[in-house]
Amino acid sequence: MKRIETAIPDVVLLEPKVFGDARGFFYESWNKSTLAALGIHVDFVQDNHSKSQRGVLRGLHYQIEQAQGKLVRCTAGEVYDVAVDLRKSSPAFGKWVGFTLSAENKRLAWIPPGFAHGFCVTSDSAEFLYKTTDYYAPEHERCLLWNDPALEIQWPLNGPPTLAAKDQAGLPLTQCPTFP
Repeated sequence: MKRIETAIPDVVLLEPKVFGDARGFFYESWNKSTLAALGIHVDFVQDNHSKSQRGVLRGLHYQIEQAQGKLVRCTAGEVYDVAVDLRKSSPAFGKWVGFTLSAENKRLAWIPPGFAHGFCVTSDSAEFLYKTTDYYAPEHERCLLWNDPALEIQWPLNGPPTLAAKDQAGLPLTQCPTFP
């Protein structure tokens, strides 16, 4: 697996070695030892899987307690994935990084605890899988406003996104609880 740095050093893209032939392909999408060799030392406790249609935007979610690190990937279709640094002690506080994850490129992304995370679907539909380092705790879930003007996230949307009620009600960064 190859480690690819992003504009925010703690957010990392991972490119697996893919073995393909006339039958299809095979790749290892997660191996604890491989991640550790790449500097990512984590234990996962939960897997999540979502399916969404073109124009759906999910996020920007985080848990203020029981903060989750996420290893994310798109197994069908394509998404534009975004992570926003909410760690006040970080030089990248309030900055975001975005990239395309797809079934075709087979890349994964490591989003550490302390980040808000979201994605929008850029194909007809997409399936999104992610491992988390802590359990989902709805009482601690928060939502950073996906289109906060202060963030200037360049979502690749053709028109308004399809949002859940909680994502429509997200708060701007200036009003969101953040991490030390």
